[in-house]
Amino acid sequence: MRPELLNPLFRPVTSLAGVGPKIGEAFARLVGREAGEPPRVLDLLFHLPYGLVDRRNRPGIALSPEGAIVTLEVRVDRHQPAPAGNRRLPHRVFVQDETGEMALVYFHADKSWLERALPVGEIRFVSGRVEWFNGRPQMVHPDHVVDAAAFAALPMIEPVYPMTAGLPRKTVAKAIGAALDGLPLLPEWLDPALKAQQHWPDFATALGTVHRPAAPSDLAPDSPAMTRLAYDEFLANQLALALTRRTLRRAAGRERRGDGRLRTRIEAALPFSLTASQRTAIAEIERDLAGPERMLRLLQGDVGSGKTMVALMAMAIVAEAGGQAALMAPTEILARQHAKTLGPLAAAAGLRLAVLTGREKGRERAAILPRLADGGIDIVVGTHALFQDEVVFRDLALAVVDEQHRFGVHQRLTLAAKGAAVDMLVMTATPIPRTLVLAAFGDMDVSKLTEKPAGRQPIETRTLPLDRLDAVVERIGAAVAAGARVYWVCPLVEESEELDVAAATAREKALAEALGPVVGLVHGRMRAADKDAAMRRFVLGETRVLVATTVIEVGVDVPEASIMVIEHAERFGLAQLHQLRGRVGRGSARSSCLLLYKGPLGPVAHDRLAIMRDTEDGFRIAEEDLRLRGEGEILGTRQSGTPGFRIARLEHHGALLEIARDDARLIVERDAALGGPRGAALRVLLYLFGRDAAIRLVRAG
Repeated sequence: MRPELLNPLFRPVTSLAGVGPKIGEAFARLVGREAGEPPRVLDLLFHLPYGLVDRRNRPGIALSPEGAIVTLEVRVDRHQPAPAGNRRLPHRVFVQDETGEMALVYFHADKSWLERALPVGEIRFVSGRVEWFNGRPQMVHPDHVVDAAAFAALPMIEPVYPMTAGLPRKTVAKAIGAALDGLPLLPEWLDPALKAQQHWPDFATALGTVHRPAAPSDLAPDSPAMTRLAYDEFLANQLALALTRRTLRRAAGRERRGDGRLRTRIEAALPFSLTASQRTAIAEIERDLAGPERMLRLLQGDVGSGKTMVALMAMAIVAEAGGQAALMAPTEILARQHAKTLGPLAAAAGLRLAVLTGREKGRERAAILPRLADGGIDIVVGTHALFQDEVVFRDLALAVVDEQHRFGVHQRLTLAAKGAAVDMLVMTATPIPRTLVLAAFGDMDVSKLTEKPAGRQPIETRTLPLDRLDAVVERIGAAVAAGARVYWVCPLVEESEELDVAAATAREKALAEALGPVVGLVHGRMRAADKDAAMRRFVLGETRVLVATTVIEVGVDVPEASIMVIEHAERFGLAQLHQLRGRVGRGSARSSCLLLYKGPLGPVAHDRLAIMRDTEDGFRIAEEDLRLRGEGEILGTRQSGTPGFRIARLEHHGALLEIARDDARLIVERDAALGGPRGAALRVLLYLFGRDAAIRLVRAG
């Protein structure tokens, strides 16, 4: 039950004066609500300005610099309307002060309205951007033209908001002003000592300061108002994670101790020895599984660091203890890849492994489900299909979730509900900076794989402009003739009018014309069976160049592939480029990655490609990605598993995250039911920042 005092903030924006259904639709676009979800008054309050217009500069006409926003007190001298029948020429109003004369320029203007607003001989205050044209100053469509009485009420500092088509600036400002005026009196949820130490205002004052700034410093990321709001968002995030963790942990774990017999067989069947960090991670997992609490562990490892082997050893431990394990991957390609990697090793250890995705239907599916239910299968590898109601386990002991950022917390909980006290291991090949680990996975212990397995080849990375495409195709042709296998990645599946990007379908056709029938194609809109068939032909070497979209970003493993070409590399994020590059360098051949870009490059794209050339260290790349882009993009698209902060920016406010985590931990230790006075205030906070699912966990528990 949402606290009643929040009802005014959860009203639709169309309840505000002057906001009808059509304007409401534009607001939905502006604040990024899902289709069909009406924007709320609260969404306006969290739609913060990104800059401001300072109208305090009053230099006089002759001293107004080019491009500056100025406010001038002027006398109206004369009107020069556009010639009759020529609407393309503007209406000019000439004004003057003691320093000189300027023209106010209006295109497609209503002559009678202008004559009323700017009567000849009268004093007016005008504010806007000055341009110098042929040595004379002018102001095109001033922002404000008012008399002395209205000027006294004019805000000298105005916030500038992100905008969308169909919404005038004044409408946005007026609606946000109305939302601020209707903000109810909310209880204080911050720890009083922390608030005093940081010199933070209360929540309402902080919002008012940001939306009605008195100086440019009010909008700085490190201002008291901005840091207060960022901390509120972090605290809501960390408290929700802490409550989720407590709910999972409180259903006490079951001690699962293996005897090592299956692991010994797996290790004997491995063609290589485990790295030191793999052994450390396995020991950490073994300790968790043997403990009385449920395991919730994040396994981070760079591309090719051997996470899947660690997962297999974890699954072997629970099988030794008589339980079952499930490995869930975000895509069918990846699920089958895992099954192919793990199958022979599981068989060598006597572990019974099955695959369950949306593709297993009819007789095949009917054969798997009873064996899961009666314990005839030890390990099942699958996709979302594992969530379905008819999938029942005899004793699901361990759930391994691969590429966690593709799944939300609620999906983790759904899989965990398939057994009694299910332990959870989450894997990601996207190395995540420490601050982001806290933000997205604050409810987890973390293991890191820091080495690459022995025999992994370094990858030579080069950048080339797209106008050298013909030379690249020629070199690829020579490499293919010598036996090489090549990935060629394009950003889009089909031609887009808006974006000048090569489509995978068109690129495949062009490469097939240049290189012959050795070119294959795989993209996200293909049927699963067609995708698998295209991958199979590439794995067998029937095709030697695989043109693909980013469906090959995660998990595809073809050791013979030694060249990666990424077209329009400037359009990809660093983490994604690093993931794609990691598809090569897996076999014995020397490997290379060509980043093709369309110039001229902006500073961020330039830095991104330079970092790719300089290092293969995924953790360093992740830190640089955070620095260059902020957290919004770093885990790929903003999906249910990512933090997706609206106010807080990890690159500016990351240090506050540790404080919020410690605060949340203390809150849960002292008042996990959020029953005391501060608990009631914290419930308000969770609703404000959309983390109220955690309150349902409190009630359920």
